[in-house]
Amino acid sequence: MAKNQILGIDAGVDRLKLALVEDGYVLDAVAVKMPENLVKDGKFTSTELLSELIAKTLKDNGIKANNAAFVMSNSSVYVKNVKMPMMTKEQLVYNLPYEFNDYITGEVKDYVFDYAVLPPDEKEEVKEETAPEQEPVSPEEEETPAEEPKEETLNLMAVGGRRDDIENIAAMLRRAGLKLVKAAPAICAYISLIRQQMDVLSQTTDEFGILDLGYESVRMYMFKGDRHVATRELDIGLSSLDNVIADLYNVEVHLAHTYLLNNFENCLEREECRQAYENIAIELMRAMNFYRFSNPDSNLTDLWLCGGAAAINPLAVAIGEMLDMRLHTASELVTDGDEIPDCNSFVQAIGIAID
Repeated sequence: MAKNQILGIDAGVDRLKLALVEDGYVLDAVAVKMPENLVKDGKFTSTELLSELIAKTLKDNGIKANNAAFVMSNSSVYVKNVKMPMMTKEQLVYNLPYEFNDYITGEVKDYVFDYAVLPPDEKEEVKEETAPEQEPVSPEEEETPAEEPKEETLNLMAVGGRRDDIENIAAMLRRAGLKLVKAAPAICAYISLIRQQMDVLSQTTDEFGILDLGYESVRMYMFKGDRHVATRELDIGLSSLDNVIADLYNVEVHLAHTYLLNNFENCLEREECRQAYENIAIELMRAMNFYRFSNPDSNLTDLWLCGGAAAINPLAVAIGEMLDMRLHTASELVTDGDEIPDCNSFVQAIGIAID
């Protein structure tokens, strides 16, 4: 077993997704149903049960792994872009927690902080590249003191999370025979994928929108290059379709979810479901309008769809029409993604496992 193989783990409300990755390539990927109510408000109600499920899934599918990377819930992690004076790593470790004073509660020692260095702001780069050439100056002018040089700055994506959350994840994975080597939010997983595919993606646009169509919610992640700009979360997801189908067939919600997954009697084309798609698309349009209002320089035109509902074609069509944007499948973000079955569901598990 190669040392650089990492098992990416995305434990969602509806499904557990595992992806074994080596040097950016997916060796294996498998998803299983999550026990009901194992995830509540972004927290696991039983880490013991989740540990058993991970171990069983690995054994049942013949997947062998030592190291694991875990996608943390957005609700348990703080992410922000910060600009700080140039300093050493030791100084960063000391000063970074102060950037989260408005977010954290309790003692600083109860949190773990990390960062990634970002490229300079685009505006800074433009100023540097387009600065006019200097005219020759006279000796008298040369004696005039030059302006003080601007202080160099660091652009960082900073992340902070509760120490006990990370320790609980590490202990849970140890029970499953795995060593935690990375725990980070979905934003970090998407950034890894964008960086891996930057040469290809930049031919289309330099601004990326990733739409995670999950079971309980829909999340919109906006990026400028590999820099996270904003996240919008909507409390509407695939579960809303379960309720529609349950009413259509007069069945309980669990059976309705099975109908949805198997497109029973072509139910996903029913007019009632189409109305549900339109409702989701309208909420997304409102979120997109707010984002564009808050970011007037945005030229976002492309969306990459991932998550369990990304495979529902009429939903994707409704979203594309309502937002008037170009849609892509998230498999385009993954190396050889078109060869991975149901790749759209695994992008977070894959991305978190990429170094």
